Amino acid sequence: MAVLDRPLHVALFPWLAFGHLIPYLELGKALAQRGIKVSYISTPRNNQRLPKIPPSLVSNFTYVSLPLPSSPNLPENAEATRDVRYEEIPHLKAAFDGLEGPMEGFLENARPDWIVYDFAPHWLPPIASRLGVHRAFFSIFHASTICFFGPPMNLLKDEDPRTKPEDFTVPPSWINFPSNIAFRLHEVLKMFDILQVNESGVADKFRYSNCLINCEISLARGCNEFDGEYMKASETVAEKPVIPVGILPPIPSPEDEESENWISIKGWLNERQPNSVVYIAFGSEAKISQEEITEVAMGLEQSGLHFLWALKKSNDYSLPQGYEERVSEKGQGRVLSNGWVPQLRILGHSSVATFFTHCGWGSAVESLIHGLPMLCMPLGSEQGLVARAMEWKKVGVELERDDERTGRFTRGAVAKALRFVTVEEEGREIRVNAGNMKGIYGNRALQDHYVDDFVRYLKRKREREREVA
Repeated sequence: MAVLDRPLHVALFPWLAFGHLIPYLELGKALAQRGIKVSYISTPRNNQRLPKIPPSLVSNFTYVSLPLPSSPNLPENAEATRDVRYEEIPHLKAAFDGLEGPMEGFLENARPDWIVYDFAPHWLPPIASRLGVHRAFFSIFHASTICFFGPPMNLLKDEDPRTKPEDFTVPPSWINFPSNIAFRLHEVLKMFDILQVNESGVADKFRYSNCLINCEISLARGCNEFDGEYMKASETVAEKPVIPVGILPPIPSPEDEESENWISIKGWLNERQPNSVVYIAFGSEAKISQEEITEVAMGLEQSGLHFLWALKKSNDYSLPQGYEERVSEKGQGRVLSNGWVPQLRILGHSSVATFFTHCGWGSAVESLIHGLPMLCMPLGSEQGLVARAMEWKKVGVELERDDERTGRFTRGAVAKALRFVTVEEEGREIRVNAGNMKGIYGNRALQDHYVDDFVRYLKRKREREREVA
């Protein structure tokens, strides 16, 4: 069968973090549902940990496993960021770069029409180009992120006009509309750490800029109804088409409903009044200090609000002695520290009123799907930019920090912000605005329309290629 006569074939290659793997998976399922052949490429253990594909899609969707090269600098069986300490992530990137040869072999044999890739494989675009495979960069970040980091050629040539940390604490000149998109000083000081060359041998800014410069189109997780101005601005910055594919809303697995973990959590939530519980989760990969954990814990208790806290176990921190027993005995709160948490089901429960989050874009999306206001406590990466965007749109507020350089905050600030967002009359506008977002982010038909548009783009491009051939 001639290449242009076979079904469209799209390969997806996300970075090794579940905050990236899941949106790529949702995009893959959406494409497969529309008759596109999909190859989802990751490592064996990651593919095994991802949800099973619905039977109706298995004829169009294939998990492709490329073994991750072993490394003496990584724990055994570590194949994703959730398997390693924050300081070990550069070593994971170095191992990821070892997939260059296997990926080239896959592309040579499978010859997909498109490869959709993430920010990390800076070596991939030249391989795909040589083999005649179209290239799309899929950013799972909020559209303001591409805008803020600016023209990728500046990053590649190390010619960003911003040279000091303070330069990143104001919106850049190329954002030519009212905006608050900028980092706090303590955030940009952390960012400078990962933007420099690290143990992987390649700075993140060079990975990202190479991937964006050498794609044909950029895909964005978002929608014009909420982020239209940033979608348009990111197209100007990237100097190529930026196609929104919607928010790709994740769907809870039917198996979750019957799990003992969810049954127990649901029972606890059922005993609380509607719109009375704060749900807290800072992601599975965010780096948080002992002082921050202590202040959050005491602030939750001081707020007097009911709360449910999904807290990842770690050797780096612990809760105050007797804390879990005390809040449990009072009936005020419950700490979930036993691994997997059915976050989507929790956020969708009628008793949950507020999401206290690190403000990764995926978590913000899940909050807006359910119309929940956010208390934002960004902990690193681009999370500060998302927090600014949520505050600008008045669907969330940011935790007040005492010190701009260290980012230190107090338990009193936690309690005050939680009560403002959740129960006080002054925070009513935030709650109403967030509730209204359910009509956009929770509108499946609207979000599906974006994927339909992307599929039409792929088919039109195929038709034009047939005409030329």
